[in-house]
Amino acid sequence: MNTEISELLRWVLVETSHPGNVGSAARALKTMGFSDLRLINPKVKGIATNPDAIALASGAGDVLEKSIESDSLSSTVEGCTLVLGLTSRDREFGPPAIDWESARSLIGDTVQEGRKVALLFGPERTGLDNDHLALCTHRVWLDANPDYPSLNLAQALMVCAYGLRETLVRNAGGCNSLANREEMADFADPAAVAAMLDHWREGLEAIGYLDPANPKKLMPRIQALFARSRLHKEEIDLLRGIAKQMLLRK
Repeated sequence: MNTEISELLRWVLVETSHPGNVGSAARALKTMGFSDLRLINPKVKGIATNPDAIALASGAGDVLEKSIESDSLSSTVEGCTLVLGLTSRDREFGPPAIDWESARSLIGDTVQEGRKVALLFGPERTGLDNDHLALCTHRVWLDANPDYPSLNLAQALMVCAYGLRETLVRNAGGCNSLANREEMADFADPAAVAAMLDHWREGLEAIGYLDPANPKKLMPRIQALFARSRLHKEEIDLLRGIAKQMLLRK
């Protein structure tokens, strides 16, 4: 698999509790040819240097050493055209849901255009919460036993890494799924969408449409609407211009 292609993929573990899972994740990534591991607010600080993580990495110590620990998920996914949140739980609001097969195809198309992709995996006990998913372009589920869809964190990451390697190797071999498609649009990254939504919240409060003391579900509904729309960068500018005008009426 092309190294440049693999470097367009960020594997993001959010609030991981067990150092061993970080080590196992590093091993899975290296085995499948990936290396960009991001750690967001792990329960154990410096989790990549923990002896249990190092032991379970089993030869993938270089992936652990290069991993980036951060307290900001939004900055980690900034610049990524596609941000996929892996979760088996249904949500009332949030980004559109797609299955893993569809996600693989979408990732393949995106990286062939030289655009960055992030895959998010949540805490072992609770999975990704709504705030995490607010920064995702899609919610993705793995096709598993409906009576017991729960996978260990490292197992889930390994399943995804294996399947994605298969897709990327196939595409690199000449099966280019973009051959007869229009070039992908210049989508806004989720961090830019989140900032625009904050701007809109302020604007809606300014014109009295949103009561901050009793917001109900207005902002989650608006967020879900924009998530389905896959906004372009110029559309973000347009929407922020509208929010600016709302604030001027305050």
